[in-house]
Amino acid sequence: MEHRIVVLGAGYTGATAAGRLAKRLRPEDVRITLVNPESDFVERVRLHQLAAGQDLAPRPFGEMFAGTGVELKLARVASVDVDRKTVTVTAANGLGQEELGYDTLVYALGSGWNDGGVPGTAEHAHEVASRPGALRLRERLAALDAGRPVVVVGGGLTGLEAATEIAEARPDLDVALAARGALGDWLSEKGRTHLRKVVDGLGITVHEHTAVDAVEADRITTADGRTIPAEATVWTTGFAVHPIALGTTLELAEGRIAVDSTMRSLSHPDVYAVGDAAMAIGPGDKPLRMSCASGVPMAWQAADAIAARLTGTEVPHVDIRYVQQCISLGRKEGLIQFVSADDRARDSALTGRLAAFYKELICKGAAWGVANPTMGMPTRRRRVVRQETPSRARARAAA
Repeated sequence: MEHRIVVLGAGYTGATAAGRLAKRLRPEDVRITLVNPESDFVERVRLHQLAAGQDLAPRPFGEMFAGTGVELKLARVASVDVDRKTVTVTAANGLGQEELGYDTLVYALGSGWNDGGVPGTAEHAHEVASRPGALRLRERLAALDAGRPVVVVGGGLTGLEAATEIAEARPDLDVALAARGALGDWLSEKGRTHLRKVVDGLGITVHEHTAVDAVEADRITTADGRTIPAEATVWTTGFAVHPIALGTTLELAEGRIAVDSTMRSLSHPDVYAVGDAAMAIGPGDKPLRMSCASGVPMAWQAADAIAARLTGTEVPHVDIRYVQQCISLGRKEGLIQFVSADDRARDSALTGRLAAFYKELICKGAAWGVANPTMGMPTRRRRVVRQETPSRARARAAA
């Protein structure tokens, strides 16, 4: 009997996990189903480019998974019952539901934007955490006349990339950035200095130490009572995990699925979680941050652990460590902040055009890695030697 593996979500982590499993296991032994509402891969790390008016190359899953044995099911996840080991999905066109059974589940539903409960944000702000959101922002920006104000709220990586990309693509707009702390306060001195130089050069007004209390159609209101004009507000203050897991009996931590070092659920050994959906602990006993830099290694670890457990081979354990934070600052400038294993900024940083080129290579490499989940290395597809029951899996997990 085939071992049924269902992967939920085809972002960087889900698509990578599905493809890597297909490279590790014999197709006659497993059935790998990848559930996703869209038929092509979305390069989330480039959505600020899409919003700024650039076109991204299509990456159809049909081509990406041709001949691999991965079956793509175009559907949205409606619910997950981890006790019955079933997933209920709604067809992408909204017509009809279906229940999928699984023996192993890989949960990779990721995250979306987080409005933080700030009044008016859901109604008036734009986001770049999804393709539909980026396209809506693209349309709004295209409709703005010269001199109109745009405010990006959030001084993290997404906010910096969105603000600089928009300012470079539309120098005729009045672009501002509202950051809760100091600009680039987590960067090294060299990184902060370069960031300030680029932001000033693009004419971006920076409101530091500024919390936003409300968003309206034409302005934002700060915690100290100021109003800042904004005919387009871009909200980038953080990510919220997909809510499906909240309706399950999975052990959660801050809304994310609690996992061990192999990305296996602490409460349900048949479930693995990767990417933003998982609460995994990294170096320094710190949770891995929501990012592609964390998610892809998590997907490798989960896929390799699943394959090893099914084929009776040794389960690999690879520490996930950080090396750098890559920030695009428009198409001509970039910043590569080198970091410690636990993601703290080191003194060294790469800046300028070379950093922009480096970041572009990283983005291209991430997309290439989804289509080549074993990074071009030769692989051996092994036979599934036994089907783990939940009780046996719990016993192994406790050992």
